[in-house]
Amino acid sequence: MTTYIMFGKFAPGAMKEISAERTKKSVAIVEECGGKGKALYALLGETDVLAIADFPSLEQAMKASVELTKLLGISFTTSPAITVEEFDKLFE
Repeated sequence: MTTYIMFGKFAPGAMKEISAERTKKSVAIVEECGGKGKALYALLGETDVLAIADFPSLEQAMKASVELTKLLGISFTTSPAITVEEFDKLFE
């Protein structure tokens, strides 16, 4: 599984729909797409939401990103990530 960092920005009007129930639905979407959520944060600034999830493939991460945007009204920039330790090993 590869870890993906998902940076989300609320679309106008999407904040009206914030609820614990909607959060549960978003977790279910990640799982339906083969993923496993690791962390979910609300932020201040340019990014409103930060999610960290593992997915078995790029295609499943992309599907989750699009499905979450449709449900939440949040546009996501999704990037694969590796730990610094894994990164360092690439250059040994």
